[in-house]
Amino acid sequence: MDDRGRELADFLRTRRARVTPDRAGLPEDGRVRRVPGLRRDEVARLAGVSTEYYTRLEQGRAQNPSPEVLESLAGALRLDPSEREHLTDLLARPTPARRTPAGPQRVRPGLHLMLQTLDHVPAFILGRRTDVLASNRLAREVLTDFDALPAPHHNLARYYLLDPEARARVGDWERIAAETVAILRLEAGRNAHDRRLADLIGELTVKSPEFSTWWNDHRVLRRTHGAKHYHHPLAGDLHFSYESFQVPGDTEQTLCVYNVEPGSDTARALRLLADWTAPLPTGTPES
Repeated sequence: MDDRGRELADFLRTRRARVTPDRAGLPEDGRVRRVPGLRRDEVARLAGVSTEYYTRLEQGRAQNPSPEVLESLAGALRLDPSEREHLTDLLARPTPARRTPAGPQRVRPGLHLMLQTLDHVPAFILGRRTDVLASNRLAREVLTDFDALPAPHHNLARYYLLDPEARARVGDWERIAAETVAILRLEAGRNAHDRRLADLIGELTVKSPEFSTWWNDHRVLRRTHGAKHYHHPLAGDLHFSYESFQVPGDTEQTLCVYNVEPGSDTARALRLLADWTAPLPTGTPES
C-alpha cells in the first residue's frame, strides 16, 4: 500500500471508530466489540455496498468509486462537508497538473491596497500551507510581525505551533492550534505532492510536542468563520469575530478579516493600539 492508500485507510478507520452503532441506528446484535465504533460490515450495510468492496476501499485497493457510492459512504460515516471533501481528494487519481510543483504565490496590488484600506481591524491573506502572503499593520501587531521574520517563517501554522510567544498571546491556544493542524491535513489530502507542505509537516512533527497527536486524529477542517481571542501585551484582551473569503480569481488565496463589535472594548483597544504603533510622519523627530 502506498502513502496515499495508507492515508485513506487511516482516515476511514478513524471515522468509523467514532460512529457508535446506536448513533448509526443499528440494533444490538450481541457480538462482542473488540474496537470502538462500527465494524466494516456495518459501514458497508449502511452505505449499500458489499463488505468486500468496502474492505478494498479501506485497504486502498479500490479506485474511483462513483459519486453515489461516495455520498452513501459519507452518510454512513456521518462525515461533515470538510471530511467529504477530504475523502473525495484521497480517492481521486492525481493528475499531471496535481503532481506539478506549484510556483511561488503573489498577491496582486489591488489586494495589498484592500489590506491597507482595512486599517481599523487586523486583516491578512493566506496562501497554500497557511503561508502568510500579506498582512496589514494591525494584523502584524495583534499576531506577530511576519514581515520581520525569515521568509520560511511566514506561516500561520508554524507561528501557532512553534513560536513560544503564540502560546501566551493566542487565547484558547490548544483549540486554535489543533484546528490549524486539521486545516493542514485537509490541504495535504488535496496536494499530496507539495514538497514544501511535506517539509512543514516534517518540521512540526519533530519540533511540536502536540502536533503528532492532532495529526494522527485525521481531523480535517475548512475554516470560514469563527471567534478568536488574543492577549496583547499593550492592548490587553482582544476578542474578534473572523471571516475568511476565497480571493476572487485565485482559489488558493484566502482573505482573513478579524472583525470587532463597534463601540466594544476591543474596538477601543484597537484604536489605541493603532495610535501607539503608528509610524512617525516623515521628517518628524523622535522624542
